[in-house]
Amino acid sequence: MKTHDWLNTYIPIIALSAFLTACGGSSSNDDSSTEAETETETETETETTTSTDLDEWLYNTTERSTMIFESSTSNIGVLEDVQGTSEVTVGSTDYIYVEASGIPNYDIVITDDIYDALVNRPKASNDFGGGTVLTSVGETVVFGEDIGYNTSTEYCEDTGGSGYWPPGPGCPIDLAKEQYLPADPQPATEICDNGLGATGIMVNGTSIFNWGDGMSEGNNIWYTLAPVAEFYDVDICGGHAANGEYHHHFYTSCLADLVGDDGSDHSPIYGYIADGFPIYGPYESDNVLAVSGWLKRDYGADESEGGCGTEGQRTCILVDEYDLSAGVDATVDEGPAIGEEVESLSKNTFDADDGFYYEDYYYAGATATGEQLDQYNGHDNNDGRGYHYHLTLTDEDGTLTPAFPYTVGPRFYGEIESNSMARCD
Repeated sequence: MKTHDWLNTYIPIIALSAFLTACGGSSSNDDSSTEAETETETETETETTTSTDLDEWLYNTTERSTMIFESSTSNIGVLEDVQGTSEVTVGSTDYIYVEASGIPNYDIVITDDIYDALVNRPKASNDFGGGTVLTSVGETVVFGEDIGYNTSTEYCEDTGGSGYWPPGPGCPIDLAKEQYLPADPQPATEICDNGLGATGIMVNGTSIFNWGDGMSEGNNIWYTLAPVAEFYDVDICGGHAANGEYHHHFYTSCLADLVGDDGSDHSPIYGYIADGFPIYGPYESDNVLAVSGWLKRDYGADESEGGCGTEGQRTCILVDEYDLSAGVDATVDEGPAIGEEVESLSKNTFDADDGFYYEDYYYAGATATGEQLDQYNGHDNNDGRGYHYHLTLTDEDGTLTPAFPYTVGPRFYGEIESNSMARCD
């Protein structure tokens, strides 16, 4: 049985389904979807026949949040999950059109691991009102329910949810999302790096963000990884909001439970990346994890091997993280030493171990076959699924933690359309 050590790892994933059962969320296929009404002067939109892709979403047109409300003047809860999908044609291109509030239906049972992680936060006395956690082991917490956090006031006073998120992030709001996903996604013809903001959407309507938190220790280098540096900034489902947009940077078992992923087979679809290709959960087959193609650098190794020849010191960066043979650049400002104490944006401190920064990784170029993934964090195994991405975890002596690049790779595999939720960076 795999366990997760909440106290000895940076990554705050929720324990897997053996330890956590998150209930709630309608999964019935309500295909009474609203046809998109958007038109432009040069494009018209028409609805077409449905496809099996529409069966993957967690639909809900009736269940409303009891914690998050439509507006500051309303006592009506936000509709959760996805309100509708349809296939539409814009110009000559077919899309899957998705309508969602962006608010998930997560009910979380507080386990020993979760409770210990809460009460053992380094700044627990300040993070919680009176230093007290307002929940206990065995209780079920509804998404947005007050568990005692001194949540920042942004959005919360208007639409509720205060107390569920730690200090720093604001509360999520109903964004009434309207997203267009290519129904027939195609490989990109040019390199397309992704940046901050949404890179995809989960089947419950929540957003997928990439690896970054937008912060760096140097001048456009030593970029911190969100799943690491934002350890203390996410809720008990591993998510939080930016400008009201609730999102995940990495795997969450809260969604795994809703889609029925227990690791006994190839994971189901967890969502879709902005290029239209699906992203599956972490498993390639029964208890076999998909394997990221990215590896940590050894700073003490020779430059020919991607190192700097300076054990424990970040004194160079790779010229090309996709090609070790391109060498290194040692003219850059030195980054924090391996294990040096650094402070995050939320004023929490961490040891900057190897793997704390984007520059700590390189693409190893292993052939994407079987469970092995490519530079985009995906593959096509000719198993009928076509090209698809995976959320990635790694198993370290029975402990499962998210593995860089966590969701989609630093680049999109597919073409990003002009009406996409994402852009090439």
